[in-house]
Amino acid sequence: MKYLFTLFLCFSLCFISKKVLSKQLNDTLYLADPTIFVDNGTYYLYGTSSDEGFLVYISKDLKNWSKKPENNGFALKKGDAFGTKGFWAPQVFKRGHTYFMAYTADEQIAIARSESPLGPFKQETLKAISGAGKQIDPFVFTDSDGKNYLYHVKLDRGNRIYVSELKADFSDVIPNTAKECLSGTELWENTAKTDWPVTEGPTVLKKDKLYYLFYSANDFRNPDYAVGYATSGSATGPWTKHAGNPIISRKILKFNGTGHGDFFTDKDGHLQYVFHTHHSNQKVSPRATSVIKATFVKDKNGINQMQIDPESFRFLRQGVN
Repeated sequence: MKYLFTLFLCFSLCFISKKVLSKQLNDTLYLADPTIFVDNGTYYLYGTSSDEGFLVYISKDLKNWSKKPENNGFALKKGDAFGTKGFWAPQVFKRGHTYFMAYTADEQIAIARSESPLGPFKQETLKAISGAGKQIDPFVFTDSDGKNYLYHVKLDRGNRIYVSELKADFSDVIPNTAKECLSGTELWENTAKTDWPVTEGPTVLKKDKLYYLFYSANDFRNPDYAVGYATSGSATGPWTKHAGNPIISRKILKFNGTGHGDFFTDKDGHLQYVFHTHHSNQKVSPRATSVIKATFVKDKNGINQMQIDPESFRFLRQGVN
């Protein structure tokens, strides 16, 4: 009788464990190239997920995430703004009372606007910004002097990060202001030693008059996809790559494909980085969404260096996390 009870207990625990594990896997959020925008005490999560546009998930605590109920969960829907496919890497920001979404579609960059972070984000005229060739991965940065900059990636003998000045109304870049920031030149940035080195997913922060350009390197399908940064005394460079790169990698977190994200400040005033990893260490897609805490720490020379807290790493999930 005791044997049967023990067997039943083991079977039950095994069943429950599998059920819990299955629920966790099913509840994981799979948005690649993610960004989190914080507005009026609410977190809004966007990312690459569909050829129909961009979904948005909402949370009050960074743990309980739910999909926007209207418009099938989309903040931007194909047909309302530029693009027919390849909706990648959105960034949402607010200027005045207007919300903007910079994004990639058809391997070009566009900027749509809305009256709400939930959308719908639209354009009056469906158009991409100016620029020759394929352009992806936009990030809009407004400096303390009010100048607007568009950091983005041009596909030219590799994925190369550029910066251009933006018009005050974000309608387009200012002609002849494009300037290359950096490309894949270091060993960690091209571990496969391909003839098409990749640097992409730019995000820019400013701290004590120093500019920090965070980026991801390697092909996103490469397990060694990782995050590093470069610094400059100017928003347009020249840039010096951090000697301690990469700061986020599979070596540090034990997950493949760690990269392409964005920084945000949570409601407690802590800096965090939202990014994606591979679906698993055996499979690339759909890529899973995760967050990790970050902070600036001054080195012996009094220069702020970015430090990542590996212990804070976690995946985001729908419902209770």
